[in-house]
Amino acid sequence: MTEGRRAVVVGGSFAGLTVALLLREQGFDVDVFERTPTYLDGRGGGIVLQPDTVRWIAERPHGFGVDDISIGSSALRYLGVGNKVVHEEPAAWRFSSWTTMYRVLLDDFGTDNYHLGDYAVGVSQDDEGVDVRFTSGRVERAQLVVFADGISSVGRRRLQPRVQPRYAGYVGWRGTVPEREVSAETADLLHDATTYAVIDTSHICIYPIPAADGSLSRGNRQLNYVWYRNVAEGRELDEMVTDKRGLTASVSVHPGQVQQRYVDQMRSDAAELLPPAAAEVVTRTAEPYIQIVLDIAVRNMAFGRVALLGDAAFAARPHAAAGTAKAAADAWALAAALAAEPDIPRALCAWEPARLALGNDLLGRVAEMGARSQFTNTWEPADPALHFGLYGPDR
Repeated sequence: MTEGRRAVVVGGSFAGLTVALLLREQGFDVDVFERTPTYLDGRGGGIVLQPDTVRWIAERPHGFGVDDISIGSSALRYLGVGNKVVHEEPAAWRFSSWTTMYRVLLDDFGTDNYHLGDYAVGVSQDDEGVDVRFTSGRVERAQLVVFADGISSVGRRRLQPRVQPRYAGYVGWRGTVPEREVSAETADLLHDATTYAVIDTSHICIYPIPAADGSLSRGNRQLNYVWYRNVAEGRELDEMVTDKRGLTASVSVHPGQVQQRYVDQMRSDAAELLPPAAAEVVTRTAEPYIQIVLDIAVRNMAFGRVALLGDAAFAARPHAAAGTAKAAADAWALAAALAAEPDIPRALCAWEPARLALGNDLLGRVAEMGARSQFTNTWEPADPALHFGLYGPDR
């Protein structure tokens, strides 16, 4: 056990809260520092609940189960022209929302040691501990520091400054629409499935998620989607991801900030190109937003007493729906390593190789998935290599 030792977690999202909870179980005094000034409710869209994602809920007493915070599917369904079902097979995934999962984890961790509005800017360490410096002038010292601060990670920039995001050649138009705001025909077609439509150099994925208030009942739920569209790097991309305020986004253009001309064109294209049900979901979204699809891979995740975890280390394209699953798997593996080896640098050194291998494997698989849908037009619905999953079809 690690009684009396302190851990600082930078990043208060899903990854940060998961590792904070597990480190606390290992006997660490844990503080989480989140750079935004308000709680993160309402951010993000849907989450596919893979086993690692829900392990904390499944293995710890909560008074509720996974089924109480998620929606189940019975099928993987592909739509063609006129909503014709061109492929269907059984698929028992469960879906939740980012907000729902965040609320569960924050309730479990509590807010006494969850600090808002603290932006980490620097890190240094010696043989005995690590100092994290914040823009406010605050300095926090701990025996273990975990950067779980996402795709724009300060920890990655400080510890692996040569690592740069690589643009994948396409963006994801994302959004949610209340189920009650689409036609009965569309709701009936989409409510029980992971639904895809594949068109020339593009595809869309749709699935149901809980309502903003957590409701799971038909009509109150939301339909969540990602529509992948190729955009040339350079002027075309730069202009599209400049928001209404004139700020150029590096990761995403938030809801309500996408220039209206792009929203209008996207809706027009959806009506022309997509099957009617998919087009209706897209065109009825009040505030669609843009995710820039990126690949990020680090060479190291362990640096003495400091670890990079989740998207702070490897940021993978969304095709495998594995981002939160990988963050959770990293956290569980770190806790196991620290339980087996109380010396923190040695534990991190033992933890790192398998995490690097998994991150690189995931990046390779989702890059292949993206290439097949966006560039080579070789996406085959029945191919298990194109299905969701952190570990791929062979595991």
